[in-house]
Amino acid sequence: MKVYINGKLVDKAQAKISVFDHGYLYGDGVFEGIRAYNCLVFKLREHVDRLFESAHSIMLSISLTKKQMIDAIIKTLRANNLKDAYLRVIVSRGEGDLGLDPRKCKGNETIVIITDKITFYPKELYDKGMEIITVPTIRNIPEALNPQIKSLNYMNNILAKIEATNSGYEEALMLDHLGYVAECTGDNIFVVKAGELYTPPQCMGILRGITRDTVLAIAKRLKISTHEHVMTRHEVYISDECFLTGTAAETIPVVKLDGRPIGDGKPGKITKTIMKEFRKLTKTQGVKYKL
Repeated sequence: MKVYINGKLVDKAQAKISVFDHGYLYGDGVFEGIRAYNCLVFKLREHVDRLFESAHSIMLSISLTKKQMIDAIIKTLRANNLKDAYLRVIVSRGEGDLGLDPRKCKGNETIVIITDKITFYPKELYDKGMEIITVPTIRNIPEALNPQIKSLNYMNNILAKIEATNSGYEEALMLDHLGYVAECTGDNIFVVKAGELYTPPQCMGILRGITRDTVLAIAKRLKISTHEHVMTRHEVYISDECFLTGTAAETIPVVKLDGRPIGDGKPGKITKTIMKEFRKLTKTQGVKYKL
């Protein structure tokens, strides 16, 4: 495996950063998870845009232009000879000292690009649907650490993931500080009721997912009514269908929440249609490259 670090491609064993890097010390940085399908990087420009937006929000300057970042991502894919891959693009504040003050980071930011084969949820969960559970850990509030910033500090999500796995579940639903549905540990959530699609709005402490936006666009094209507004677990419990969306997960059905079956306990018609339409788009929407 070749890893991109600050303009150079190095072997995995040589992919090293300083222990004084603020990304390592404090999670002071941002990242993106991106997918490549058969030599097409899905929604690459949108991911790079969001990376730069997250960096701007935490006052982290990226020395590369967006085009240079895209070129670096493609270069890394080619170096690893990967047609299908998951990519992790990381930008940290860079090397500083043991203090919190980011002004002490005198060097350039650290840019790392890692590519590898993707690990999905088990295939049977896409066919039969998954069961999830609500966990006690609530989603970060925007006034503390805005979930729309895709930062390197993912402890909020990790704690919720631990609670899910300790209870025997693959995924967890997180609520906000008011008790409304926010998102899952790594995915956005949608429900279907009476043929209409519902998802929490951006203001409810969620990441504006690129797959989420893609699903909303699919629904609009298919003339499925969509609504972005607050919902409680009750709305999820009584929904006809439920599914999650994310770059790694794509779209995956949920058939039970907190022991309560969703609809008839099987992936629904609209969910299956959106899954099919999403997979079509992964063949056409993005940046192509050649090996």
